[in-house]
Amino acid sequence: MGPDPAVTNPDLYKLVFENDRVRVLEYRDRPGDRTTPHGHPDSVMITLSSFRRRLSADGRQVEVELPAGQARWLDAQDHAGENIGDTESHGIFVELKENRPDTSPAAPAALGPHTG
Repeated sequence: MGPDPAVTNPDLYKLVFENDRVRVLEYRDRPGDRTTPHGHPDSVMITLSSFRRRLSADGRQVEVELPAGQARWLDAQDHAGENIGDTESHGIFVELKENRPDTSPAAPAALGPHTG
């Protein structure tokens, strides 16, 4: 997994809680803000504001637009992001510290959040 986003972008990610099973990060940015490449373990992302972002990783790009009040699954992944909307982004990431029970090879993780 890539670098810790709270270390690579401490102006955007803030640690709000951590124990031996989870870590909770708060994320805030403004239109035009970008993150450097970083990694997330399997996580649940809760949107506290509506936002539009572009995520990039390994030559892939995806644009994500979500309303406030959504909870989405985020597969473990490395990416960089950019706020391409006209509103601030505000969200919470609940990062799981436990490994996935299934260790068999799988297709590449979906880039960005999804409902599964």
